[in-house]
Amino acid sequence: MSVDASSVNVAREPGDRPAPERGGGSGPVVRRRTPWPMALALLPLGLLGLASWFGRHVRPSADEWCFLPVVREDGISGLVGKFYFTDNGRVGNGLLVGLYAKFPVAGHQWFGLVSGVLVLGLLWASTVMVLRRTGTRVPAGVPLLVASMVTAVFLFATPNTYKTFYWPAASVSHTLAPVLACAAALPLLRAHGRRGRIAAVVTVAAAGAFMGTLSEEASVVALVVLAGVVLFAHRVFAAHARGFVRVWSLAGMAGVAVGTLVLMTSPGSLNRRERYGAQSTSMFAPESLVGSLRGYAHILQTVFTTWQYLGAVAAGVLLGLVARGRAGRTAALLPPRPVLLGALGAGAFLVSGYLCTVITYPVFGAKVVTTERTWNDYLLLYVLLLVAGGAFVGRALRVRGRRTGAATAAAAAMCAVTVLGLVAPLAGLGHDMQVRAERWDRQDRSLHEGAARGARELPYTPLPVARMLEPFSQQGRRVWPAQCVADYYRLDKVTYSTRLP
Repeated sequence: MSVDASSVNVAREPGDRPAPERGGGSGPVVRRRTPWPMALALLPLGLLGLASWFGRHVRPSADEWCFLPVVREDGISGLVGKFYFTDNGRVGNGLLVGLYAKFPVAGHQWFGLVSGVLVLGLLWASTVMVLRRTGTRVPAGVPLLVASMVTAVFLFATPNTYKTFYWPAASVSHTLAPVLACAAALPLLRAHGRRGRIAAVVTVAAAGAFMGTLSEEASVVALVVLAGVVLFAHRVFAAHARGFVRVWSLAGMAGVAVGTLVLMTSPGSLNRRERYGAQSTSMFAPESLVGSLRGYAHILQTVFTTWQYLGAVAAGVLLGLVARGRAGRTAALLPPRPVLLGALGAGAFLVSGYLCTVITYPVFGAKVVTTERTWNDYLLLYVLLLVAGGAFVGRALRVRGRRTGAATAAAAAMCAVTVLGLVAPLAGLGHDMQVRAERWDRQDRSLHEGAARGARELPYTPLPVARMLEPFSQQGRRVWPAQCVADYYRLDKVTYSTRLP
């Protein structure tokens, strides 16, 4: 029933010759002089660097107005308690939010850089470990190229990059959450011997419990994927490996179930359902299921027609073209069957995406098609599937030996075009953020000075960016962040104003 991670290799197929060992190393990197992967990786890395540089223009908005006063007065534990008892029950979410809210404006400015590096680092580590444990050797720089392309399209091909990457509250719940879920597999991929297997099971159970209190949507995706592993392990893993893989998956599912139970039974979750009227609306009612399906179809239309996702396919093709098999001692994975694996992956994506839409529909209704931030929980799975599909295509071209040079050039060109196509929208958003930051800083100084003089009520001018919610909407209608703004500046009230001070 057990499997040692040191023996997790894919059985080779005819035509897939192992690369000769260089220096006896067992890593996934073939030490050849092929500088182009690293050179090509500089493009998505540069895009991530540009986006992180624009992060200095991020300022609090929407939910952050309410987080900051709580953390200032009661610390991170106070925010965690507020989430559990009042807001939504997401204690794991409250912990991560508190970590950046502890450093008010600076926390928002640095969030993009820190989260971007974290996403890239975890995806890079995952890529390296998957290649190593499947007995695949690639030229130096290829894992970084694949991880950086996945990071670029995942963060910046979305319809609303601000809410995906720059808005910390949304990023914690829907962008970082699925990446952290993927990272829970790293101990499994690194496990050696009995202790390593035990550590992998404990880690995935703890990660699942944390995920259950961090993001409902990411939890749904994790449950669907892990359930698929349990059900179809006999089609993917060798007999001696299936037992442990299933135990590991069940441990993760149990952890998610525990975390979700903590969240759903919390006073905060009850308050949230009552606030949105979700208590009286069943997510499984026929009209809700039909509405969810209609909204999900619209979401899929948007996703499938976003051409920048082809960059993930191109990165996968490059991976398949340059990868070489390495003879392993024991094969834990059955020979890959692209059609079967593609069908299983597509099924997991479609099912998890629809279920995520179902659980958000009672809260957002028809607006699920415009709450793009909630798509990210299953879009990471989509991007990873595109890479895997591209890798199978690249491998097929390599095994047949047909025009691999032309395919490599075309895939590299597609990666470059994808990154360049993301630059202009990002630059436009960066300009909008800079304009808002200048106006926000001006108003911030005025409000602080007014509060220091003893004022109890001051005017506030809404400063929206990227469809973010501000304390006053059209025609100055007061909405919920207004009182949070007043609390942040230690005022009794802020009033609507059309002119900056």
